Formats: sequence, structure tokens, C-alpha cells
Amino acid sequence: MGTTASQLDKGMLSEYQELTFLTKQEILLAYKRFSELLPKEETNGLSYRIPMNAILELPELKTNPFNKRICMVFSTSDSHDGSLSFDDFLDLLSAFSDSATLEIKSHYAFRIFDFDDDGTLGRQDLEKLVNCLTGGTVDTSLTPEEMKQLIDNILEESDIDKDGTVNLSEFQHVISRSPDFVSSFKIVL
Repeated sequence: MGTTASQLDKGMLSEYQELTFLTKQEILLAYKRFSELLPKEETNGLSYRIPMNAILELPELKTNPFNKRICMVFSTSDSHDGSLSFDDFLDLLSAFSDSATLEIKSHYAFRIFDFDDDGTLGRQDLEKLVNCLTGGTVDTSLTPEEMKQLIDNILEESDIDKDGTVNLSEFQHVISRSPDFVSSFKIVL
């Protein structure tokens, strides 16, 4: 189905290894998994963009409550459709790998949680974040009062400059005090 891992020559493999936090074996596995998503008639997997709906079928992303945001953040598509090229796919896996640094992981987590892409986590972003984490169903939704109280508490704890939002450096400060963050922010193929 599609292309084979043999299309990744040693030079490309070395370059990908230098540019990511992935090992050669992880890159080859990533290429195999990416190739499995290609249409049968596609002959150049490196330049093909996999549609977001196909990426979301990967078991590693299917149940992630932030799966669409993850695709949108890592997609370099001019049409902003969440489709991923192989380079985008490797960037995603690299940021979520065990070897990625706290700084890289927290940067991408911040971008994923910044639903309106304005560079800060405001009340609406935090509400969407909470709803994603709690399932956002009628059974798990917080009351408006509970949501307001929770967001007030988050801002009280995180918003160092008291501007009503959490910026990247404030977010990274909070994450640096969370020992489980690095080990839980991962996707393994």
C-alpha cells in the first residue's frame, strides 16, 4: 500500500534524526505508519498530505481529546485543514516523544490549548481545555458557577502578571512544577 520505507535513503534518515528527537528506528516506523495511510496510487509519500480525518483514525490519536487541535497545530497546510505531510507527522511525533525536552513539550502543549491561536490562554481557551479533559458531556460538564470558579483558580495560580490570561512563559512556569507532565505528554507508535 503506497510507498515503502526504502524511499527514505540514509541521507534523509540521518537528516531527520538530526532535526528531531526520534531515533532512526522510530523514523522508519513513522514512515511505515504514514505510508499505510497513503492512497494505493500515491507514489511519493514524502510530498503527500494525509487528510486530518485519516490521521485521526490512528489509534494513538483516535481517543485523544485534543486530536483535532494536535493536527491543526502541527499542520503546515496553506489551507489550514489539519492535513499532515510526512515532515509534519515527524514534527508531531518528535514533540510527543520521550526524548523531547520540557521546553519543547510545554511550547506545543500551550499551542494546542490556545484554541483561538491568539498567543494566550484566556477564559474561553481554559473553558474549552476543561471541557476536553472532562469529556464535555452533559454528565461530566461543570455548572457555569463551577467552571467560573475553576478558571478563577487556574488564573489565580498561573497568571503571574494578572492580565487575565496565561502567556507561554507563565504556562511553562506552571508546567515546570508538574513532575508528571513530561511523561504524560507523549504519543508512542
